[in-house]
Amino acid sequence: MKYILSLLIALMAQTALADILVPLRTIRAKEIIQATDLTFKSVVMPGALSDANLVVGMEARVALYPGRPLHAGDIGPPAIIDRNDLVILTYRQGGLLITTEGRSLGRGSEGEIIKVMNLASRTTVTGRINANGSVEVR
Repeated sequence: MKYILSLLIALMAQTALADILVPLRTIRAKEIIQATDLTFKSVVMPGALSDANLVVGMEARVALYPGRPLHAGDIGPPAIIDRNDLVILTYRQGGLLITTEGRSLGRGSEGEIIKVMNLASRTTVTGRINANGSVEVR
């Protein structure tokens, strides 16, 4: 009996209402989320985001609709490279540094890996996006 009572208490604790973030308006994919775009709603929704500080300034990865909860996969850091942007490709090994120009074949934010076409050789390479917008090839 004691086990059943503690199980019921645990289940009730999990189903308690919580304040989650929901958009006030439709936010399109690739749009930066502002504080004025969000409000709180008290519902039971596992996995929904509830900290506005983690969401404001992020980019919507998918369309976000009013009143629907936000999940971690719906947002991400803003992209600093868009598809077809001209970027600097760098290759560094020991004291050797090679730089050339490339065209991005995707979009991404700092730390993400994207494909880039080397404009000099017309070959496709893969590299990690740096904070300055260059792509480091390994």
